Amino acid sequence: MKVLIVEDDRQISDFISKGLIQANFAVDQAEDGDTGLYLARQNHYDVAIVDLMLPILDGLSLIESLRKEKINTPVLILSAKRSVDDRIIGLEKGGDDYLVKPFIFGELLARVHALIRRTSGILEPISLSYADLTMDLLKRDVVRSGEVIELQPREFALLEYLLRNAERVLSKTLILERIWDYRFDPQTNVIDVLVSRLRSKIDRDFPTKLIHTIRGIGYVLKTSP
Repeated sequence: MKVLIVEDDRQISDFISKGLIQANFAVDQAEDGDTGLYLARQNHYDVAIVDLMLPILDGLSLIESLRKEKINTPVLILSAKRSVDDRIIGLEKGGDDYLVKPFIFGELLARVHALIRRTSGILEPISLSYADLTMDLLKRDVVRSGEVIELQPREFALLEYLLRNAERVLSKTLILERIWDYRFDPQTNVIDVLVSRLRSKIDRDFPTKLIHTIRGIGYVLKTSP
């Protein structure tokens, strides 16, 4: 899957790009509307994420041009313009979804997945499992060896991320950006605290430990030591 990000704020663009790459997307970035339109004409993208207030060519004009040229790339508008009228205009000009800044990366990623599902018919799994651990994404239930485990929202989000990337080492930066947002202090120890809480619920009463620390890097969900 390939995503085009058209965003003139480099920090935000890089933050989104990094998160999408970690979610196994290929990403192209443009810092103005004219470059974004050029890339959209030259390449096939599964989703375009477009800011509205762009230099050279604004986001609405970019989207209008795409639709006039019959380029049907799904467009997620990402803008600080938050009024109802702004959102209505954005959708009427050809946007497929609208997300207001500031945003949580997890919500942006969910909306990207939703747009891809809507246009491709690819269905997301309704449950995730690894070893004797199962997570129902609709009911938001977690069960290990038949035992229901109660999790807080961020614990659930962290476990979901680990399950989606089972046996893959996830750095603390990856986890921080996935569970929180780009404004969070990367020097904080909240990841260690959150993993400790999750580990006590997932592993404490079971002989096989699933959450493992990779010293100096991050964490991995696996059955082997």
